[in-house]
Amino acid sequence: MRLANRLVGETQGELAKHILPGVTTLQLDKIAETFIRDHGATPAFLGHNGFPNSLCTSVNEQVVHGIPSAKTVLKEGDIVSIDCGTVLNGFVGDSAYTFCVGEVGTEVSKLLKITKEALYLGIQQAVEGRRVGDISFAIQSYCESQGYSVVRELVGHGIGRKMHESPEIPNYGRRGQGPLLRSGMCICIEPMINIGSKNVTIEQDGWTVRTKDRKCSAHFEHCIAIRPDGPQILSSFEFLEEVLGNNRII
Repeated sequence: MRLANRLVGETQGELAKHILPGVTTLQLDKIAETFIRDHGATPAFLGHNGFPNSLCTSVNEQVVHGIPSAKTVLKEGDIVSIDCGTVLNGFVGDSAYTFCVGEVGTEVSKLLKITKEALYLGIQQAVEGRRVGDISFAIQSYCESQGYSVVRELVGHGIGRKMHESPEIPNYGRRGQGPLLRSGMCICIEPMINIGSKNVTIEQDGWTVRTKDRKCSAHFEHCIAIRPDGPQILSSFEFLEEVLGNNRII
């Protein structure tokens, strides 16, 4: 699991070099697939439940599951959530990061900052003996206190030899509720947070989820191992943040 998730982080680091105005999301997809295969792994998303590409690339009001396309050209001021997965030695890695394309507005920049902070607040609750609801409550209460809304239809998940395993990890809930967290579990925590309404809809392609009011959404995801000495983050933003330098989201 460490190796598969490290490779996801390295792939995102490679992608960070190419997230610029004028680049298409399909170009990013091809870069990721080549990088993953060159490192002895396969893209986890390609063909998963019929998904046609190696990345999910969700731009601006798109929440998740955006399909890479030659027609989707990144523009200055856009944000793009890149969700990436690998299968290496029979284990799955999975992580997501919302990138800025050039300079973004203050409102959107704050959304990204709060969503990323919420991810780490959720991770702090991923402790043996606590419950999924403790993670969910930490994310929901923080984001809503900052004036943002939490998507309900999409959740985090267990992960291991399969992409999606039990338990589900909602980004909303009550403390002390839900499945018990046990040592040895691996879970993906992934806040999906909107500037406007929490309501979402699915585009005609049958995959892309966007906000109903077409206001921006942010998405950050880490893969976590539950251990007796506390949560261990298996995925990594280190490689992409090295590339982004001072432009990374704090």
